[in-house]
Amino acid sequence: MNDFSLIETLRWEPENGFVRLRLHLARLSRSARRIGFPDPTGAAAKLEEAVVGATTAQRMRLTLDRLGQIEVTAAPFAPMPEGATWTVRIAETRLDSTDKLLRMKTTRRNVYEAARAEYPASEADEILLLNDRGEVCEGTITSVFVDDGSGTLRTPPISCGLLAGVLRTELICQRKARVGRISVTDLTAGKLYMGNSLRGLMRARLVG
Repeated sequence: MNDFSLIETLRWEPENGFVRLRLHLARLSRSARRIGFPDPTGAAAKLEEAVVGATTAQRMRLTLDRLGQIEVTAAPFAPMPEGATWTVRIAETRLDSTDKLLRMKTTRRNVYEAARAEYPASEADEILLLNDRGEVCEGTITSVFVDDGSGTLRTPPISCGLLAGVLRTELICQRKARVGRISVTDLTAGKLYMGNSLRGLMRARLVG
């Protein structure tokens, strides 16, 4: 259970600072408690140190290991073009709905890497994973949302075997999204969106 690190990936903007920082730090602390990692008390300070002198938007990656070591890296962030639609395909790789570690963002990413490897980047911007029961779970780096016409986006429950995404949490708290199981049929019956805290909510189109 300890041969991995916890991860948080977030955006920093010169005008607004760290986007959804409170939710990211809360998830990191909650995950650390659940698996017996030290509390990441220095995470916010490490992030601030990493953006000293930055003048453009940055993609921040923070890791916390079982010894409490925190590492932060920063790289320039390039947003998606306005109005872009992601092409999404479904992987043959399946998620184990009983694996509770999938609810946390960690460096244990073999299942996501296997799914991503099923299609070249030229054929899919994102790969969607189902669980062992055939239920829609998440993308390799995104949460899944469906606009079914009710006025509130629907997103799968974490009990299906998926990450408690920060953007997902924010949208649920704002009552812009609700939890509900999603079938493959639902993906084309309504409007599909994929999203994460780094990039926000993106329109998507299922192909194949």
